[in-house]
Amino acid sequence: MNDLEAIKQLKARYCRTMDTKDWDAMRQVFADDAVIDTTASGGGTVTGAEEFMTFLREALADVVSVHHCHTPEITLTSPSTAAGIWAMEDRLRWADGRELIGFGHYHETYDKTGGVWRIRTSTLTRLRMDLTEPATSHPGESA
Repeated sequence: MNDLEAIKQLKARYCRTMDTKDWDAMRQVFADDAVIDTTASGGGTVTGAEEFMTFLREALADVVSVHHCHTPEITLTSPSTAAGIWAMEDRLRWADGRELIGFGHYHETYDKTGGVWRIRTSTLTRLRMDLTEPATSHPGESA
């Protein structure tokens, strides 16, 4: 498999393992010292793959998520490094009924070590976020 296809499959694994909460498999998507920056979408920055997995387990514990990434723009910057931008859409539904539909981009760098590509840095930017509050029932109505 060529490097571009390997990076595309890496990002597909990122989406699938996040949505299925397969945290052990998702951990393998990231370099040990990965930096994940979601400040542009209202979050923070997490340094370290283990730390990011801990964050996700807690943040998504009661969330059903669907992540789609598409239209990759990937540039190989050396035989073992690359950079990419992915258009993205995510849908999150919390147990209390809140929902978020978001649109934006992942800006990433990748490293290839031992023949395996991993995400080194990921910055999430948002173009739009639609948040829906849970439906409230009125007295005498069924929820």
